Amino acid sequence: MNGLGAIYRRELASYFATPLAYVFIVIFLLLAGAFTFSLGGFYERGQADLAPFFSFLPWLYLFLVPAVAMRLWAEERRSGSIELLLTLPVRPGVAVAGKFLAGLSFIGLALALTFPVWITVNYLGAPDNGAIVAGYLGSLLMAGGFLSVGSCLSAATRSQVIAFILTVVVCFLLLLAGFPLVLDAFRGWAPPAILDAIASLSFLTHFQAISKGVIDLRDILYFGMTIAAWLYATTLVLELRKADSP
Repeated sequence: MNGLGAIYRRELASYFATPLAYVFIVIFLLLAGAFTFSLGGFYERGQADLAPFFSFLPWLYLFLVPAVAMRLWAEERRSGSIELLLTLPVRPGVAVAGKFLAGLSFIGLALALTFPVWITVNYLGAPDNGAIVAGYLGSLLMAGGFLSVGSCLSAATRSQVIAFILTVVVCFLLLLAGFPLVLDAFRGWAPPAILDAIASLSFLTHFQAISKGVIDLRDILYFGMTIAAWLYATTLVLELRKADSP
């Protein structure tokens, strides 16, 4: 566990070693505010809730979370520091967990800084704060899902740009897995059980259920198992990398 803590602290500190972290947070907050109050018609709706904020958040994550995830391993591979990391007396799985938790903490900090939106909706009305808490929980779980996908794809390439593009594409497909755009490609030749399985993979469907204040154990398990699966895949990629090293 000491190795996990050391990697976590090292990785989290690296985010703030350059101005990029602050630029990311500012861009995230500005876009979240613009989407909520302008595009989402926050005032025009006349309802005291954060539905506009949570409805745009998945699409905001689609580009900003891969931007965080792309550097997790691709930069280590490009600079060659991954060779040093893999020779340390720390299991690859611990390193993967440490980097993932640091990235999730950074995204969680950016999400927490949207609290003025929550304060605003409470000032203007009497919202269901339980549903808002559930929405934030779902947002963090979805960010973890995106980040775990990005972690695996970042470990598989030396290029941050390629890691970013691949993560955006895979996460986009996972977002829309339950929608006709994706299902139509399988409809007509795949049995209903396959279509139901594909539909159940949708990040958006599970997130929307939680953001409405309905915390279903199945949705929590979905995100937890998705994160675990992609992080395990990241570990396998690193194990292969370590086995190939002279």
